[in-house]
Amino acid sequence: MAAWWGQQALALGALASAGALGWLLWNAFGRWRRRQRHRFAVVGESDASDDRGDGREGGAAAQVCAFATGVSKRLESPLFRPLAPPSLRGRPWPEALACTAGLADALTGAGFWESRVRLAAAGAVAGGVAGLLVSGELGCLLGCAGAVAGWQLLPWALRREADDRARAMERDLSEMLSVVALGLRSGLSFERSLGLYTGYFKNHLARAFQGAERQWSCGLASRADALRAVAASYASPLLGRVVENIVRSLRFGATLADNLEDAAREARADYKARRQEEVAKAPVKMMVPTGVLILPAMLMLVLGPVLLELAAGF
Repeated sequence: MAAWWGQQALALGALASAGALGWLLWNAFGRWRRRQRHRFAVVGESDASDDRGDGREGGAAAQVCAFATGVSKRLESPLFRPLAPPSLRGRPWPEALACTAGLADALTGAGFWESRVRLAAAGAVAGGVAGLLVSGELGCLLGCAGAVAGWQLLPWALRREADDRARAMERDLSEMLSVVALGLRSGLSFERSLGLYTGYFKNHLARAFQGAERQWSCGLASRADALRAVAASYASPLLGRVVENIVRSLRFGATLADNLEDAAREARADYKARRQEEVAKAPVKMMVPTGVLILPAMLMLVLGPVLLELAAGF
């Protein structure tokens, strides 16, 4: 009995060590990707990091989304053999979630389901191999758990990217509203005031409004539809309210500068409240790695020799 408990303790310690090693390798890979994208952006070879503009290039969710968009592009090649059956690749998929994650033009429905199948297969293989190092039963268990985790990985990554884009947008929203309100106070029109922001600020929100401005300037969409499309591309109710307020004010000729200044104050207060909430949650989040990674290693270090002596005695 003591020998069995010793084997289980060693197995848990091995799993915890493998998880910690995988986490360290993933972070190292993310740092390498950040350095590569920064180097490409400096020498002008790529503008991938400029499309993000919020410092989230090396996150796990960004890497999963990049894998899914790569699968969507490779599906167009006849040399790429999909694993998912055609019936699955033709099913409905969360297109609105992909839009709020900034992947409306890069991720397709077939690529979404193909990526989920491939991630599930990779998770099953990784979990099965890790479990077979201990026992066959554990290999089957971890293989099933890895398949489920891989299947749910892409939706989680899309939701995480949508939340990160919304937070990055809300960080710049008050600045945009203040600049547009200042232009309106100076006697400029709404288009010229918005052009002040899109011309002098280089962030993702400025590029989104610059694209909308080009659409209604070229007659591809009305001004209200273009502004609503920008609001729909972010998972932020605050931006939706601001855009609807702008559309109503422009349609009925109401005073827009005062409304934008009030919205800017609301955006600053909301952003400050969110940051304070995240800071307050930090100690609670630190309990998860402490209990999963540090505590098993300490227990194995303290109780491991005792269990081994008990096993040798029996």
